[in-house]
Amino acid sequence: MENGRSQFPFPYQAYTIQEDFMRSLYTALDQGKVGIFESPTGTGKSLSLICGALSWLTDFENKRKEEAAVQLQEGEMSLSSSDPEDRVQSSAAEPDWITSFVQKKAERDLMFKLKDDEIKRKKREERLELIRKNVQLKYAMKRKSCEEDEAFKLLQLNKEDQTEAAANQDDEDLIIAEYESDDESKSKSRFCGDEEEDDELVEEHVTKIYYCSRTHSQLAQFVHEVQKSPFSKDISLVTLGSRQNLCVNEEVRRLGSIQRINDRCLEMQKNKHEKPHHEEAAKKKRGPAKSICPYNKISALQQVRDELLGRVHDIEQLLKLGRESHSCPYYATRLAVPQAQLVVLPYQMVLHEATRRAAGIQLKDQVLIIDEAHNLSDTLSRIHSAELSGAQLCRAHSQLSQYAERFKNRLKAKNVMYVKQVLFVIEGLVRVLGGKVGQNPQSQTTQAATEMLTINDFLFKAQIDNINLFKLHRYFEKSMISRKLGGFVEKYVGSGVSLHTHVSSNKENRRTEGLNRYLQSLRDNHSKAPALPNDQQGSLEAENMLAASPMLQVEGFFMALTNCNKDGRVVLHRQGNLSESSIKFLLLNPAVHFSQVLKECRAVIIAGGTMQPVSDFKQELLFSAGVQEERIAEFSCGHVIPPENLLPIVLCSGPSGQELDFTYQNRDSPRMMDETGRILSNICNVVPGGVVCFFPSYEYSRCIVAHWESAGILTRLANKKKIFQEPKKANQVEQILGEFSSCIQKCAQQGSVGLTGALLFSVVGGKMSEGINFSDDLGRCVVMVGMPYPNIKSPELQEKMSYLDKHLTHSGGWSPGQALIENLCMKAVNQSIGRAIRHRGDYSSIVLCDRRYSRAATLAKLPAWIRSRTSTHQRFGPAFAALRKFFVEKKQKLN
Repeated sequence: MENGRSQFPFPYQAYTIQEDFMRSLYTALDQGKVGIFESPTGTGKSLSLICGALSWLTDFENKRKEEAAVQLQEGEMSLSSSDPEDRVQSSAAEPDWITSFVQKKAERDLMFKLKDDEIKRKKREERLELIRKNVQLKYAMKRKSCEEDEAFKLLQLNKEDQTEAAANQDDEDLIIAEYESDDESKSKSRFCGDEEEDDELVEEHVTKIYYCSRTHSQLAQFVHEVQKSPFSKDISLVTLGSRQNLCVNEEVRRLGSIQRINDRCLEMQKNKHEKPHHEEAAKKKRGPAKSICPYNKISALQQVRDELLGRVHDIEQLLKLGRESHSCPYYATRLAVPQAQLVVLPYQMVLHEATRRAAGIQLKDQVLIIDEAHNLSDTLSRIHSAELSGAQLCRAHSQLSQYAERFKNRLKAKNVMYVKQVLFVIEGLVRVLGGKVGQNPQSQTTQAATEMLTINDFLFKAQIDNINLFKLHRYFEKSMISRKLGGFVEKYVGSGVSLHTHVSSNKENRRTEGLNRYLQSLRDNHSKAPALPNDQQGSLEAENMLAASPMLQVEGFFMALTNCNKDGRVVLHRQGNLSESSIKFLLLNPAVHFSQVLKECRAVIIAGGTMQPVSDFKQELLFSAGVQEERIAEFSCGHVIPPENLLPIVLCSGPSGQELDFTYQNRDSPRMMDETGRILSNICNVVPGGVVCFFPSYEYSRCIVAHWESAGILTRLANKKKIFQEPKKANQVEQILGEFSSCIQKCAQQGSVGLTGALLFSVVGGKMSEGINFSDDLGRCVVMVGMPYPNIKSPELQEKMSYLDKHLTHSGGWSPGQALIENLCMKAVNQSIGRAIRHRGDYSSIVLCDRRYSRAATLAKLPAWIRSRTSTHQRFGPAFAALRKFFVEKKQKLN
């Protein structure tokens, strides 16, 4: 393996660039590198990743088996040797420490080999129980102990109190269990011997490859590529997803939102495992039957797990298998992770530590491949940032206050203490926004302003610097208070049930008076809303229910505040009234969360169709995370299309000689917009099929299209190509694309009669700039109007630039902050212009309309396969002639 591989299994004759890709990938994995791999879309990147990585994994496993077999054989020979002379000769031939090591290793191997299969089966069942309950065994034992205590107390109550307790028994699921700090838990675990038991239950993971991408559709496409590969029959693959994607229980799926699905699933698991130990308590607890999920039988889960590991399944096949076997795919996939060789999962499950831990993902000495990684830095920052509105804070405080009041006699002392701390911190956050808990969030609080603070300064300003947020975060995590509060709000706010229904004593009436006032105010607000049709009312109710408890968002913000002071900033947006004001945590250093991934993994491969510019990627993510230059491997390949199939043009002026300078000061001028319309009109005259025009922003798209409509330019364009615009709603994208495609096909069948195709107006960074393929006639020309620079006046962006200037080194004549602006722009451009060429026989033209594209530093940030073929034209005439010649030749070649 040291010399790598020269041949790789492939479903067809591989291109030279694919063979180079696989060789470089194999070497990077073998040497434990952090690889940055760039392969344009349409060059078979997914198959190259699959065949290169799985070839390495196969060789690695074979080598390990051979080494283990040799060691076992040597150990057995050493143990079976009873002749003292042989031992003396062996001792003379090898040093004592080697002989001792071999003997001990052989003994251990033999011991492991003789382990009983029944023990392993029992451990798997116990481990499954842990996953399904989503808590540690020690907390389950503690909960049972609490139930016994409650049962004993129940027996001591007088008859009147027993009636009241029975009435409140329905709220048992909403009560926070007795809380122990980390130190207390560890002490108790050591005393009870739980640590050894936990270690015994951890199943060893085989060497595996984790493959992650951005969307579920991209993951599904990758699985289909694996099914077409030569490894499809030999590899054990598992696809992980959320309950929302993998649940087969229709009762739960109908809940819609991922938060409600998660809560309902966990509640069903808890219902199954609840077993009251005291018969008298059981009688008192007897009430409406609690629903249990019928899809979680151990035998069925194990059957599905074995089926998954035996053959590659995509999501649809997995769901079908779950329904047929009456088993839960969500838990079955997690059960299969330890023995799977290839685990396919979304970004967030790998990049977020808590999610990683919950899903049972272990990165230690494993391989991680991150595909579609051009926005990895932004993704990391987004995952670990958090935002809260003033309205959410007020609602969270009010709900938690009512919860604490409702159950104050049933909460343990430590729970009460931590609940008060949470309320205190929320009060501080409201105060820092200029408001006050209890006031109407819509009332005027302060003047509109934006303020940027370090974490420490923010904590002092909010007067919560004396609270240990790390302990508070652990409390959130272990007590699951956010979910308890969510259930409380859903039960009482959602149903509208009055808390007085089952209460007879005046004392209890007074205790719930505040909560009822709060619930009544919510119902009054709902009653004032305009009437809606029944179906819309149902969806609105569901949305209100989801938004009813914002404590999960509060929990996320508390967690964000535990970041290092220098790695993030808190942005205060005061908007005049508390309801519209917000607090946002902005992560400035994504490397701090990526460093753990890089440290644990044997090798990390960061791949994408366009990874340019790479310099800032290395600076911001890898060097900042402590990765040395010698551990980084880079690979970039060209495209498989012939050079004559691509025509990239930089256009510096229009047909009338107007210089194309789409800076913010110039782009709104009528002359510039008229010139852009003339350029597009000329392009539509010579380009067949589809033309896709990208604008730098939604605002500019609306502005220029409105101007063209009033000036008659839009009508002239519509006479040549049917015009489509990017829809406002994401669920309308498929419809627009379908109509766009149908129009082009119809025009191609009619020949030169009437329209010649279709023109699509889109936006850089919008719904059609990523993940959409404009192959063949759908995208014969991509026009980029201006340069999509981000808003330099954004406080968040200015803070990010300042942070980079302070912590990163200058390179290439740019400060790190300036480089960030340029790189963000060119990354967006590269993603958009890469939408057209999708396979070897495809051809297309790219027109970059702005003189600034002609700068050497800007051209250098284009992908190499586009940059090498790009020509710059100061005048429109030669550029138009080249464009017309390109399509005339293609038409002649086809005929």
